[in-house]
Amino acid sequence: MSRVERAEAKLEREAKQAAQRERSDQAGKTNVKRKKKKKKGGCLWLLVLVLAILVGFGGYYTLGLAAVDPNSDEQVVVDIPSGTGASAIVDILDNAGLVKNRFCAKVNARIGHYNGLQANTYIFSPSMSFREIMNAINNGSFDYLSKESVEVKDGARLQQVAEAVSEQLPYTAEEILAVWSDTGYLNELIDKYWFLTDDILDDDVMFPLEGYLYADTYFVTDNMTIEGFTEMCLDRMDEELSARKDDIEASGFTVHELLTLTSIVTKEARADDQPKVAGVFMNRLEQGMSLGSDVTVCYIFQEDRVELKVSQLESTNPYNTRKYAGLPPGPICQVIGDAIDAVLHYEASDNIFFFADEDGVVHYYKTQADFEQGIEDEGLLKDDDSDEG
Repeated sequence: MSRVERAEAKLEREAKQAAQRERSDQAGKTNVKRKKKKKKGGCLWLLVLVLAILVGFGGYYTLGLAAVDPNSDEQVVVDIPSGTGASAIVDILDNAGLVKNRFCAKVNARIGHYNGLQANTYIFSPSMSFREIMNAINNGSFDYLSKESVEVKDGARLQQVAEAVSEQLPYTAEEILAVWSDTGYLNELIDKYWFLTDDILDDDVMFPLEGYLYADTYFVTDNMTIEGFTEMCLDRMDEELSARKDDIEASGFTVHELLTLTSIVTKEARADDQPKVAGVFMNRLEQGMSLGSDVTVCYIFQEDRVELKVSQLESTNPYNTRKYAGLPPGPICQVIGDAIDAVLHYEASDNIFFFADEDGVVHYYKTQADFEQGIEDEGLLKDDDSDEG
């Protein structure tokens, strides 16, 4: 074989080897692609499976925390003792029929960040979700607390209010009145409420907070403190007085004076007559006369009597407006906004005297002679020399 032929044969072999290597490389690449596709497909299915499990568990978990009965109107009282942890609360709620799925509730109790769980007696419903219930306990939500109502009656003296509060809270009337007379606490209240001043600390004032606990119905809880109740009433008074702040400033009265006169008008007259009675008292104040109000004398003796003894009418107590001109040292009862308005917007007249007959009808007079004749005409004259009544 010639040299040329040998060279050509060599080139042909090298070309065949190169072609074979290229086919092998191509086959290898194809196999790698197939393996990668296979691997990708396996990962995708695994991801789909994991997601399906998570979605399934999420649905199971969410459903497990749902309300036991969304349409229920039932109220369930639940007592959460002091120191009870989240897991133990789940058991209490479960026993009360308020947990749909105990396992899910236990998980939520562990991961729900309930760090402020508050002991108290609550009222829940099976229509509430587990999360709603736990959030209410965690926040000590007032809306769900078991509570009783205390009525601060319009015209009630502070002692009567203390007795009403003692029926719902675990304190005696004496303990409540002691708090309401504590100088340290009263000074704290003066610092907190714009309408409370040192006037309530005057030595002549019989009960410092008399007239300041707004007459309304309040809901109290089993563990409410005396201070908590007090400030709830003062908050209401704050609302009412703040809404009338401009009128109060225009009246020329201090808040203490306004509540004092309002309390007298409250005890003297029914709602319909209060603006006109307030007008009579304004006339007497402007003329430097005594108010001549028996209800202030009754207050000295903590009574609600209509007829008074001569000895009582002669009392030297500064609340005796039969003896002393001007306003007494402080209010004599609790009041409402309508009575405050009756004083702020009193009915002007020339009347200086009035009395209510046995049917409650109020008669007004411009002169003392007419006033005395009116009493005689109504048959209301009493024996002033008697100490009975």
